[in-house]
Amino acid sequence: MSQLTHINAAGEAHMVDVSAKRETVREARAEAFVVMHPDTLQMIVEGSHHKGDVFATARIAGIQAAKRTWELIPLCHPLLLSKVEVALTADVAQNRVRIESLCRLTGKTGVEMEALTAATVAALTIYDMCKAVQKDITIESCRLLSKSGGKSGDFQAVEHD
Repeated sequence: MSQLTHINAAGEAHMVDVSAKRETVREARAEAFVVMHPDTLQMIVEGSHHKGDVFATARIAGIQAAKRTWELIPLCHPLLLSKVEVALTADVAQNRVRIESLCRLTGKTGVEMEALTAATVAALTIYDMCKAVQKDITIESCRLLSKSGGKSGDFQAVEHD
């Protein structure tokens, strides 16, 4: 296992110095699932939710969260993201919404945390908008799907349902 980069020689947490790293194009994708009752999902898909367009609100929340990850996660660097996408897809067969985020930049540090934050906050936003209708909605399987760029190389998650 490789050394923990956010721990200094004294065992204290610190922000990694990336000033000597070279800039590369970096990209990360993440996903999360929001599982709910069929009638709750139907309401979202039909656009009949009294709070408005759930997917549009969750998409904007995810994009905003990616841009502010450095304020939410200690020791993350503020990044100049060049691209953030949040795609939401209703999976009626499994009574869930799949959220996939994509973050990209040219920089000295990766965007995995930004992609994970985007997917997670989009999922939380769906919960927030629908909690009056259904309290037992669950958020499941938030994970990194892929990353590219940087010294550590590329990563691709193993596919599963």
